[in-house]
Amino acid sequence: MEEILEILEKDARTPVEDIAKMLKKKPDAVKQAIKKFEKEGVILKYKAVINKELAKDTESEVRALIEVNVTPQKDLGFDKIAERIYAYPEVSSCYLISGTYDLLLIVEGKNLHTVAQFVAEKLAPLENVRGTATHFLLKKYKEDGVILKQREENKRIAISY
Repeated sequence: MEEILEILEKDARTPVEDIAKMLKKKPDAVKQAIKKFEKEGVILKYKAVINKELAKDTESEVRALIEVNVTPQKDLGFDKIAERIYAYPEVSSCYLISGTYDLLLIVEGKNLHTVAQFVAEKLAPLENVRGTATHFLLKKYKEDGVILKQREENKRIAISY
């Protein structure tokens, strides 16, 4: 992968001037390369990794990994059914995978009930869906290469009489 992309992938906030110094290039050349990557769709979005457990005033969301068995369509393979599934707003990610299941979804909802409702009412009834397996995420330790720090627990010693 291009060195500029590797740097931005690790930290999208790295200033152009710093990237230029690291790569021994001129800042204008780096800026033009980044604009080209954005225009060509190589860089799609800049993202912050947020530890929602530590963020204040954020509503707790439930995330689930859902494995999906599908019947591929003739001459279209898995693409058409995947497009139909990832169009749902509840689906944040959709991957074609090898193994027992065909697709892996990351689904987000307000609570367990909304995710279960999505599976029961929208996903499972789809014509080419043969089965699903839902796994709820209970705790995140590391995301996108970043170790998430946990809340400090109260470390006071219990006093008994």
